[in-house]
Amino acid sequence: MVSYMRKYLADLRRSGIRLLNATLVIPEIQESLQSKGISSKYTSFSYVYNDEQFVAALKNDVIIVKSLPPKLKEARKQKQFPTFKPTRSASPSYYITEVLPALKKAKVIGLVISDGGCLQDALPPSLAEFQRLRCRVAYHALRFRAEILALGHEIVKRLRASDQPYLAYHPGLVRDPLAYHGCAELFQDVHTELIQYRRAQMIKQRIIREEISVDSHARKMNGSCPLMPEEVGLLLRAMGYPPLTRIYVAGSEIFGGQRVLIPLHAMYTNLVDRTSLCNKQELLNLFGPEKPLEEEALETLPSKSPQLSKEEWDKAGPRPRPLPPPPDRPIYRHEKEGWYGWVAEKDAEPDPSPSELRTRAHRLLWAALDYIVSVEADAFFPGFHNDDSGWPDFSSLVMGHRLYEMASLRTYRPNRKYLTELFNSSSENLYHPKRSWILSVREHLNKSVGEEGLLRELRSSKPTAFLSYPIPECSCRTTNSPDVIGSLYRDVDECPKWMEKGLKVSLQDTVISGNESPEDDAELDKQLEPDEDDSTQTKSSLEQDEEMDPDD
Repeated sequence: MVSYMRKYLADLRRSGIRLLNATLVIPEIQESLQSKGISSKYTSFSYVYNDEQFVAALKNDVIIVKSLPPKLKEARKQKQFPTFKPTRSASPSYYITEVLPALKKAKVIGLVISDGGCLQDALPPSLAEFQRLRCRVAYHALRFRAEILALGHEIVKRLRASDQPYLAYHPGLVRDPLAYHGCAELFQDVHTELIQYRRAQMIKQRIIREEISVDSHARKMNGSCPLMPEEVGLLLRAMGYPPLTRIYVAGSEIFGGQRVLIPLHAMYTNLVDRTSLCNKQELLNLFGPEKPLEEEALETLPSKSPQLSKEEWDKAGPRPRPLPPPPDRPIYRHEKEGWYGWVAEKDAEPDPSPSELRTRAHRLLWAALDYIVSVEADAFFPGFHNDDSGWPDFSSLVMGHRLYEMASLRTYRPNRKYLTELFNSSSENLYHPKRSWILSVREHLNKSVGEEGLLRELRSSKPTAFLSYPIPECSCRTTNSPDVIGSLYRDVDECPKWMEKGLKVSLQDTVISGNESPEDDAELDKQLEPDEDDSTQTKSSLEQDEEMDPDD
């Protein structure tokens, strides 16, 4: 859910700022509206993000206001303004020819984003500045509120309490992508029915144009379905990760429940998530003061007075007589709770209850915590990324953010099609594979961390998910960078002088604050000369990689 918002808001800035030259009202996040039971302490946007940081970071790009004037608010309630629902592949010309005339005429318009984006990912080189703006929004303007950041960094601190690195793993088992690709047969019983029901909805809405029943195993063979947790555990074992490796499982919702994680947990006992690293009160504090929800009335059998019961008994006829048919069994509240209980009772998915709506809002906060921990992880392994559906997914955005922050971070980019073929070739002895199989896995995953994996990501995901690979548009090189920086960065522009100066001043302040003597300033300046390589940083990065390298 956080991935949807991050991409949508980045797109919204690009379409609303530069193309329309309009004032922006801080958007509302539908999953966290007041009507869904969140704390009145927060607005829809500030429930997840720091709105002050958002306004300040974009003050040079767009005028942002926190709300509409009272008169316009009332007009909005009466639906007097035109509303547009752009698709995630909308082109810049759509906003110029369709949206801009309506904006000039009505002065106010609404944009409703329902599928995770509102502007195409691939833009011509002449609009490269729009891509840079997208990165400024995604990586600088959109900051989680202070309470979320504090708890997220505390989780990272606890994971590294004994100076041990940790690996973050996101299974990617989410209902919509599974239904989109037809992966129902990979699950059992009720979960298969839930996926098929959602797939039928997508067919009806013309999101997909296929049959409702497809061969899930064939889809998995071509890489369209996720790697299951058991398979990820086998891959990590082949890579040499010891059984006590700390693995953080990200994901506010894992389709299939904890049952699908049992094989992975059997291989790696240090499998943790936010609930095992935080106490209940720490998690509750993120919600803020919430009003108690009204208890749903239990559907009980109608009561009868003793006199009425006696009259019905007397009128029932001669005895012995057959018993009357039992009344319809009432459905009690405890049977309604849970997002799948309706499958056995009804053909249509019921409207969510107030408690379910509130839970959806809470999942935004869980996803935000997982995002922080995943970006900061020493290694990251995605179970399902770059699925070609066009929807932003958690793993792809984390991988793009890690690439933007520090390209040397160990981020696996597995080719699911190739790995599925490997699994099928050794299906009879997966837990005791041959050495050639282990070497093939290691070769593939080690290459996926480096330049080969980045090039594959550039070809496959960037055209449909720009934030999964935000270079070279959103990166720059300083004058003290090495002359040879690899084929991936040949088109990277030099950083502006003000940015390079800022980095130099920041580096000086860091050294001085670390109890360095002023006499070391001359040596520091010598290290920062344009013709010198930053060997210290390179060494630190390599040492970090070696620490996480399971081959050693």
